[in-house]
Amino acid sequence: MRFVPMTHELTLTETLQKGVEINPSLLEDSWEVGRLVVDPAFRHGQDLLKKCLVLALCFVCENSNVKHFHASCSHVLSRLYRRFGFSALATDVPLAGADKTYTLIHGAVPDVSRALMGSDAARPSIV
Repeated sequence: MRFVPMTHELTLTETLQKGVEINPSLLEDSWEVGRLVVDPAFRHGQDLLKKCLVLALCFVCENSNVKHFHASCSHVLSRLYRRFGFSALATDVPLAGADKTYTLIHGAVPDVSRALMGSDAARPSIV
């Protein structure tokens, strides 16, 4: 899993957000959640994505001041991410020069933490 600070206008999500009106407070201390690549030999168990998100969330929270996570994905994946505390900011966002549209999703760190680790989690840390 890749997390990238959203400050340099280099990521796909930042490019797509330029064409969408987003509350500026949701962009403060924001990181993009990027691709997760798992070797096929290790793709087993229904909780694999959740475990990867928990580890990545803990690492990012320990090493930076993060308030918000953002990502761009297909509509189908946006529904998956809802169970991890994310919600859709915009749907059917076109990428210039391509025949593909994206859904932009957002998750506040406390919401993502609660969804991943239970109702008592506010800001995770690595133990």
